[in-house]
Amino acid sequence: MAVWRARRAGKLAWLAVLAPAFLSGCIPLIPQGAPVPPVPPTAPNAALVGTRPGPTPAGLGFSDSNARAALAAFVTSCPRLTRRTDASGLTRPEDWTPACAAAAGWPPEDARGFFSRYFETATVARGEALVTGYYEPEIAGVRVRQPGFDVPVYALPPDLVRARPGDAPPQPDGSQPLGRYDETGRFVPYFDRTAIENGALAGRGLEIGWVADRAELFFLQVQGSGRLRAPDGTVVRLGFAGQNGYPYTGIGSVMRAQGLIGSGPNAKSGQYPGSMQGILRYIHEHPVEGSALMRQNQSYVFFRERTGPDTVGALGVPIAPRTTLAADPAFVPLGAPVWLQGDGGISGQNISGLWVAQDTGGAIKGPNRFDSFWGAGAEARTIAGGMRAQGQALILLPKGTLARLNGQ
Repeated sequence: MAVWRARRAGKLAWLAVLAPAFLSGCIPLIPQGAPVPPVPPTAPNAALVGTRPGPTPAGLGFSDSNARAALAAFVTSCPRLTRRTDASGLTRPEDWTPACAAAAGWPPEDARGFFSRYFETATVARGEALVTGYYEPEIAGVRVRQPGFDVPVYALPPDLVRARPGDAPPQPDGSQPLGRYDETGRFVPYFDRTAIENGALAGRGLEIGWVADRAELFFLQVQGSGRLRAPDGTVVRLGFAGQNGYPYTGIGSVMRAQGLIGSGPNAKSGQYPGSMQGILRYIHEHPVEGSALMRQNQSYVFFRERTGPDTVGALGVPIAPRTTLAADPAFVPLGAPVWLQGDGGISGQNISGLWVAQDTGGAIKGPNRFDSFWGAGAEARTIAGGMRAQGQALILLPKGTLARLNGQ
């Protein structure tokens, strides 16, 4: 997306929701045991990538605590699940009605029984998952500019708009691009990160806060939401408001391509860990090069002040640490449970278990690409900053969904 577009250790949260690629008819499933074809690079949604049945939920080995947390998250998602169009092409709102009706009154101590009774599992494409992490950062910042706090945090500019039909070519998903109309009335791209940092928005009254460290603000933008804490303890909570329309560029990948990333006994002199903490250290130790590095990510996130008690994701419901996933809504129905099996990569945190897709992220695109939410605080920052895990993913769908998709 307050919407968290999180995301998020390499994941910005502005993602236009794709429309389903079909209106009716059968969607072929990959037979169990058959070879899995390569994923088409331009497949628009899960239905067209290919889906095959997975094992029964009862055989996945849910833990009691994990299943309870997932059930609670699923219950909060149901009001949206039963009303919204599923861009993945896998489900219809009415498919979720039986499970949602039962979930509201289901005893938490039998949460495992709930998922076993109402769901079946599906593998989308090859099921090979990449999971990163995100959290709610807290950085030094103030509401009113003062010495030492000179980097502005901007609200959404009113001239950032989508092009009117005919003024610009549509994007691959059919939506109109973001940009602005210049003084001649011509639609042009919006200001990129470099232009904004050089003052393109200064003096327009868009500042909702000021921070001490531009690099920390950069990563707050990556996460998509967070908090500013002033020296007197005052906190301003920020939520995602929008993004300038440029694609997200992961600066960790840029550093890796330049030979600046390395870890372990084989790391070369001058290399840094590939975690968020390692990238921040490089930027702080090399301020000129670090500034240029951040500007390679032209994408820029705008915020709004959050006043509610909860952190809210793209689905419009509160998100939960160690339970919420950000996913691409073109490949996972937002609100659906997801079973992950894998290790924690750099962080060493095990990601195996039941999660619920309640959020999205600008860099979280494609089948089986996820971002896991770890909450706020130092521990969450450490885990999310080092999270890059590989494993397998299963989407939990209402029973009967796969048969319907296969026309049975």
